[in-house]
Amino acid sequence: MLILLPPSEGKTPAVRGDAMDWASLSFPELNSYRAKVLDALGTVSAHEDALALLGVGASLKDDVERNTRLHAEPAAPAHQVYSGVLYDALGYKTMTAVQRRKADESVLVISALWGAIRFADPVPAYRLSMSTALPDVGRLASFWKPQLTDALAAVADGELLVDCRSSTYAAAWTPPAFNTVAVNVFTEVKGVRKVVSHVAKHTRGELARHLLTRRGKAPETPQQLHKAAGEKWTSELEPGTARKAHALNIILPG
Repeated sequence: MLILLPPSEGKTPAVRGDAMDWASLSFPELNSYRAKVLDALGTVSAHEDALALLGVGASLKDDVERNTRLHAEPAAPAHQVYSGVLYDALGYKTMTAVQRRKADESVLVISALWGAIRFADPVPAYRLSMSTALPDVGRLASFWKPQLTDALAAVADGELLVDCRSSTYAAAWTPPAFNTVAVNVFTEVKGVRKVVSHVAKHTRGELARHLLTRRGKAPETPQQLHKAAGEKWTSELEPGTARKAHALNIILPG
């Protein structure tokens, strides 16, 4: 089982420590592409119109300025750097040592800057969205798609892929439909369903934690995933097609 997560928008910078070591990152075949994005990001972030170019507000000025020195910034494991609703609900810090090792092995974060990394990979905090277009790189989802298709083919082979990404990050890699389950979250009031972003993020984080901490074997099929989700939530499984992934719909009371 592999759990696909988006990065958090907010990130917690490491206070101290060594700068990122390229050799320590998973999927080293992506390093030349990571370096290209990193250089383009540094250039854009030093521009006088950096905030507008990156599509962020004035409150994130310090984050954007940090983008200009990422080669020298302290790095920390991805599970420490990524924060926010989904990652708080996942609660890596409160897991046992065995559960953390499972998370390190099972979680893939699809990133605008790094392409794909594992939970234990040390990275600096940065500010960049997959929807951004950078000079000489273009729109990042389009840039990463062929690279991730090649780099992740072997790791995805034979695994159940639990896709907890937002649509922005899902655009960067389309895994094989037959063994992928996209996780959707709805609230329902009097039979009417709606998507609430904050609730969806929190529930996807809770689902990831449940899958990493529950007893027994990890689910290996969409049907087994549906059964595991049913241990905590009302859910339904929509079968996929040759081109469309299965969908696990978690239904929450409104």
